[in-house]
Amino acid sequence: MTMRVPFMSLTPGPDAPAVREAIARVIDRGWFILGPELDAFEPEFAAACGAAHAVGVGTGTDALALALRALGIGPGDEVITAPLSAAYSALAIAMAGATPVFADIDPDRLTMDPRAAEAVITSRTAALMPVHIYGQPADMVAFESLASRHNLAIVEDACQAHFATCDGRPVGTFGAAGAFSFYPTKNLGALGDGGAIITSDARLADRLKRLRNGGQTDRYRHVEFGVNSRLDEMQAAILRARLPFMPAWTARRRALAATYRGALTGAGVTVPPEADSGHVYHLFPILSADRTAFMARLGAEGIGTLIHYPIPIPRQLAFADLPPADCPVADRICAAVCSLPLHPHLGDADLQIVAAAVRSACSD
Repeated sequence: MTMRVPFMSLTPGPDAPAVREAIARVIDRGWFILGPELDAFEPEFAAACGAAHAVGVGTGTDALALALRALGIGPGDEVITAPLSAAYSALAIAMAGATPVFADIDPDRLTMDPRAAEAVITSRTAALMPVHIYGQPADMVAFESLASRHNLAIVEDACQAHFATCDGRPVGTFGAAGAFSFYPTKNLGALGDGGAIITSDARLADRLKRLRNGGQTDRYRHVEFGVNSRLDEMQAAILRARLPFMPAWTARRRALAATYRGALTGAGVTVPPEADSGHVYHLFPILSADRTAFMARLGAEGIGTLIHYPIPIPRQLAFADLPPADCPVADRICAAVCSLPLHPHLGDADLQIVAAAVRSACSD
């Protein structure tokens, strides 16, 4: 069946000429790893995020894991994070050698509940890892206070929240470090994989640059156990080409979300509230009482939908060896959530087609 409104489009749009020029520039130069494109992208991205430093790495998962390692967090430590996210959030904690501990989510914001996080702090807790899920910023003012009271580090998972703000401050700048993903579906996406860590700590940035490159201080001199996780020149150039488009793309996401909210009022689905005007709408999730039938009906109308995410992370078999996590809100949300199409190239008419189909599906 031909999709009338696909869930997303990853084909370059207005940015296509700039992306093609960037690709050609890298090919013509013949320098593909740790070169001038990455050297230029890192300060550009840091400035756009309101941070002093950015360190480009291979993936968003590596960004999280390396940020923890650079802070000295590892075996014997616990890191509290959200059960509603891609599993990579918790996998990154395990990659650093630490143990993920899950705190339930706020039923409206859908991000980790600061009160639930405080309830699971132990003597082994070393850090908090709030996840800015769907582009909705977590309550970082509360987490900043919580971390201060208990002497904990904060590493923000901002992989879905490029240039979001909380209480007017950029996400990723509340704690010691913020991690971003440039997976192609992200608000700022590459044409491959990639990630970055932002920080305002120069010493931390230096250690992150060493850790991403095998622990080297200079060529063939490895002073600590590092990894091979470097944002390559091609992706750095593509991201540089796309970075100037981000203000307009973010504004478009917010406008589409506002239109959806109006069009879906009384439609028979629950739309999570916008907790902060700094929301950047990486995704537009709704809650349906009968998700399977709802998605099937939209699919029959040629409208793409996806589930983000169907299984709470502590229910994943990969974490079966951990103590059970009490996360009833996350369990309930994961059973009902699905995402409607929302991206900068979505047309107003397409959005109205989706909204009409939602209303029709809920009226049967």
